[in-house]
Amino acid sequence: MSVYTPVEPAQLEHLLTHYALGELIDYQGISAGIENTNYFVTTDQGEFVLTLFEQMSAEELPYFLELMAYLAEHQVPSAHPEADNEGHYLRHFCERPTALVKRLSGHDVEQPNPAHCQALGQALGHMHSATSGFHLYRANTRGPHWWRDTAEKVSPCLAADEQTLLQDELNYQLAYKTLDLPRGVVHADLFRDNALFEGERLSGIIDFYYACDDVLLYDVAITANDWCVNPDGSFDTTRLQAFLQAYHQARKFTASEHTAWPVMLRAAALRFWLSRVQDKCFPRPGELTHIKDPDVFKRILQQRHQLPSDCGLPE
Repeated sequence: MSVYTPVEPAQLEHLLTHYALGELIDYQGISAGIENTNYFVTTDQGEFVLTLFEQMSAEELPYFLELMAYLAEHQVPSAHPEADNEGHYLRHFCERPTALVKRLSGHDVEQPNPAHCQALGQALGHMHSATSGFHLYRANTRGPHWWRDTAEKVSPCLAADEQTLLQDELNYQLAYKTLDLPRGVVHADLFRDNALFEGERLSGIIDFYYACDDVLLYDVAITANDWCVNPDGSFDTTRLQAFLQAYHQARKFTASEHTAWPVMLRAAALRFWLSRVQDKCFPRPGELTHIKDPDVFKRILQQRHQLPSDCGLPE
């Protein structure tokens, strides 16, 4: 959620004439995140988030917008896209595909406690169960094929020991590529800045623009690797078990998932280490940009090589 495309007041006022959302009062760019241009928009009828999609085409976007609408309509706390005066969720604005969604209440949590993790686990389990009826499909564009391509691209930016760590992990993951695990719609980026809370109540999950169809346990691992970790990358077992137990109550873990849990944790750490190294080595220009530290996920990956016995999935 960086700002790569500046928007002038007159441009935004004209865009709003295509919606029944009132007159523009104020707007400001959002610096968190890294993929799209985002603005908070305030009108005399409410608060919204404007997203200008910097890399995805208009043909790709119906999956995400339809998914967000589906989730909101199936009691998953998320933002429903706003339809324009012709009933469309997607428009073209500033030479970019663009969408407006209702701004959810609440704030992200930098230091989650077990209650936050419990609420998130319940919502993620419910989301994985509820989306079994979602009618669209999208492959994961940042899966193993992307890992290999990106590893080759960023390898010259890495120290020798990091290159060894990366190649060893790619080889490890290759040995497990045929795992047969439950699949469905995954958020694939459910970090602390993509969930909003009012106190300890989860008010919304946001930023579904990495969502796709993949292994459900991979989504659990991505989320756990951010919400339930200590600064050194090790797990805070109290937060982790609060998260996993709540998820398990909403969607039971299978026997195959118990076996694959360490593999998925390492896969999730690898994916985000690679993406952060890529963003650091090949930054994109933007008015407001936020590049995240890749060493965070290098430490997490190293920690996941030895998973403590009290960090397993609940029975």
